[in-house]
Amino acid sequence: MSSEESINANALSARELEWAVNSEQLLAEQKQINGSIVRTRFPPEPNGYLHIGHAKSMNMNFSLAFEKLGVAPENRRTIFRYDDTNPDAESEEFIESLRRDLEWLGWKPEKTTYSSENFQILYDLAIKLIKKGLAYVCDMTKAEMEVQRELAMKRAVVRNSGKDPDIDAPIPSPDVLPGRNRNTPVERNLELFEKMKMGLFAEGTWTLRLKMDFESSNPNMYDLVAYRIRYTRHPHAGNGWCVYPNYDFTHGICDSLERIDYSICTLEFETRREPYYWILWALDMFRPKVYEMSRLNLQYTVLSKRRLLKLVINKYVRGWNDPRMPTISGLRRRGYTKDIINSFCNDIGATKAHNVVEMNKLSQTARTFLASTSRRCMAALDPILVVVTNFDEEAAKEQSMTFEVQNSPTDDSLGSHDVTMTSFIYIDANDFRLKDSSQYYGLAPNKAVGLKFYGGNLVCDKVHTDSDGKVTKLEAHIDKSEGRKKPKSFITWVPSNGFEAEVRFYNNLFSVPEPSDQWEDELNPESEVVYSKAMVDPSICEVVDAKDVDAWKSNYALQFERMGYFCVDIDTTFNSETKQGKLVFNRTVSLKEEVFKKELTAEEEKAIEARKNKAKNDLEEKEARMKIDPINLFREGAQYKGLYSKFDEKTGVPTHLADGTELTKSAMKKLDKEKQKHMKAQMKWKKQKG
Repeated sequence: MSSEESINANALSARELEWAVNSEQLLAEQKQINGSIVRTRFPPEPNGYLHIGHAKSMNMNFSLAFEKLGVAPENRRTIFRYDDTNPDAESEEFIESLRRDLEWLGWKPEKTTYSSENFQILYDLAIKLIKKGLAYVCDMTKAEMEVQRELAMKRAVVRNSGKDPDIDAPIPSPDVLPGRNRNTPVERNLELFEKMKMGLFAEGTWTLRLKMDFESSNPNMYDLVAYRIRYTRHPHAGNGWCVYPNYDFTHGICDSLERIDYSICTLEFETRREPYYWILWALDMFRPKVYEMSRLNLQYTVLSKRRLLKLVINKYVRGWNDPRMPTISGLRRRGYTKDIINSFCNDIGATKAHNVVEMNKLSQTARTFLASTSRRCMAALDPILVVVTNFDEEAAKEQSMTFEVQNSPTDDSLGSHDVTMTSFIYIDANDFRLKDSSQYYGLAPNKAVGLKFYGGNLVCDKVHTDSDGKVTKLEAHIDKSEGRKKPKSFITWVPSNGFEAEVRFYNNLFSVPEPSDQWEDELNPESEVVYSKAMVDPSICEVVDAKDVDAWKSNYALQFERMGYFCVDIDTTFNSETKQGKLVFNRTVSLKEEVFKKELTAEEEKAIEARKNKAKNDLEEKEARMKIDPINLFREGAQYKGLYSKFDEKTGVPTHLADGTELTKSAMKKLDKEKQKHMKAQMKWKKQKG
């Protein structure tokens, strides 16, 4: 890394490895090329749309990392790289969306690169590793590799406990470990790899693996696959390749080729430090500093690309840009601006501490920005027609029934618009009740409320309902008399020349703060509530027109008085000149934090309580299970107690059922697999705890 003397290098320090140490020559080369420049990179995979977790990563790589390091602005550089090594999951649509979202958020990369543009270099480096005896072509199946890695892990656990792996976890055959292909001669490996490249083998038959370390405690060092055969056209590189490098082999090499100083990723990649640095060590290439930060976990949503893809494929949402999605495109469509998103990411920062950010923090950031920038107008989501019976009489007393209304009470520069009182108006159904109460300040039969901007009272005289008892029309009179009773509240209204609109109310996508493995059952059925016959005041035609609406920009934002902040949706077809077409608005966020309490049936409450109890019991059982020594799993594990009577003294695997029946070899093999899974889960659990 160049210019270390002028920055706080410890600000992004992490676990050190022997392989990560650069030689004096490599350091000198890096300094000669970079000079005083400090370079990071943002390398998303084009296998989906960017989400708010990526926004945090962009904020870190383009800004916060340099702030932490104390790098002068003129010395900051960030490369935007498409990590496009898996053509099966990538598409031109995703590639284009990544570019547009990055630009929209305002980040300016030093340059844009593609891992696929290094395919020839990567292939040549793979040849180099083969010639050095550090890579080999392998025909082991996926199932065989899993058995191999489970055995290597088992031996590592035994070795770390101070026991002899050759006794407690013996190798049944060298074909299993280290594997039948590991010692293939270099010439034969070169020949096979060339045939892989030429397309002479079927998919899944051969891979190129790195000759790493089967005695490591890190499973990522168990001879990772570097290349696979894939007969898939690459969306950027085209049809030139049928062998594709894997992520672990590619991203470290690309970091080094691009002269990256700091390679920043999330904590789930912490165990990938070993292969990252081993590969660069084996190739004698410059090793950037790797720093892992906690990933963004946001309440009431999911950020797993696998789950986001399922939401789209199963049509739980309208698409990748659905306003309920945590994607950048979804947030933009909902009305979140780049300033809101970047400010939110800056506020939450980047550390190694695992945490779940409250959704209200994002909502409150939005309110802070939108309050001062949004134009105001009136709307009725579920409109009730109100006929003003004494309109002509009252209008005759006034010079005009048209009033000038400020577009913002705090910013005169936003201008004003006119609102006209008419002989019939619309009010929102939430502002009327058939039965009044002392705690209710809205309109009710024989009760007066104030009409915002008009200044007088509205008194309900008569109620019309349909056969189902739903209110369809009110008859009321307006009162501006001197001695009129002062109303407890003023309600909003829409004049008769208002426009019909579709208003989409968006709530949390999930009904629980932290969705579980049963996340599809936890989707909020009221995450989108559509008011298809809403009415908005006619001033919107001054600012809303379909020709100005674009999926890749922030569309016009409005505050519907007393209802929340909204923006124009891309489904809008309204023409402001002809006054024809459809108006569609999305609610971005409420005016203040809302506390929703859905009325549940007794059955729903019982089911929720049962899920909570099950989740609690499952967690307690897992905690207890993780504390069990693998050799005692079938004796002490709650799910196994009482099932078996005899056990293998060395392995702990059951040999007889409780009734004395001897287990078959197949049954014992399955139980041994259960034990291996337990060992793997226990290692992961201990790492998380420690």
